[in-house]
Amino acid sequence: MAANVAGISTVGAIVGYAIETTAGTKPTTFKMLHRVNATDEIAIDVETIDASALEDTVERTIAGRGTTGGTFGVTVNVTDETITEWENIISEYGTAKKSGKAMWYEEYFPALQKAFFTKVEPPAVIPKPALEQNGLLTVTMTLTINEYVGPGAAVVPTEQED
Repeated sequence: MAANVAGISTVGAIVGYAIETTAGTKPTTFKMLHRVNATDEIAIDVETIDASALEDTVERTIAGRGTTGGTFGVTVNVTDETITEWENIISEYGTAKKSGKAMWYEEYFPALQKAFFTKVEPPAVIPKPALEQNGLLTVTMTLTINEYVGPGAAVVPTEQED
């Protein structure tokens, strides 16, 4: 099957999050995260298992489990609104965790039928941003990967209610 699209632009991509309503079940609505300008990829590296025996003069390996690296960064433009937004996320997650519910992170692309989903934990506090002369003030929120879910039916993240 030949591809009829050369590639997908990230222009118009939306990032969102949601707390499970029912523990263990993907949420049906996601809240949009604002002023996100970059996210790290999640590569699935395969760990190897040493399958060598005494008679082997060169190591022999077999594929083990995949590893995500454990975290990924979300770069956010620092504004009063984004600070409040992430403070709310950290608080919401703290409440959800106590009741056994997970936080889901979504990267949505208008040109795709599927989005990318990950169950995550936000940082415990908002990190200090780097400061440079004549630059955009950004901060990297490092999210802990509880489970990389992968591509699934896209849910368009919507504006948050105040």
